[in-house]
Amino acid sequence: MEVRDSNGAVLNNGDTVTVIKSLKVKGMSSELKRGQAVKNIRLVEDDDEVIEGKVNGTMLVLKTCFLKKA
Repeated sequence: MEVRDSNGAVLNNGDTVTVIKSLKVKGMSSELKRGQAVKNIRLVEDDDEVIEGKVNGTMLVLKTCFLKKA
């Protein structure tokens, strides 16, 4: 199973990705701004369209269609 970002680059555990579109996140008062980095990502074993990563100390599950490899 290969996990790919919005540009088709292969993502691996520990990579850094950036957000390509401002996103509102349920449960957070602020939103993820375009260009914000998500470091040290983890791949979800069951789904090749989502990753887990920490943003400002909060663990989030993000869809790969809104991310690009940094």
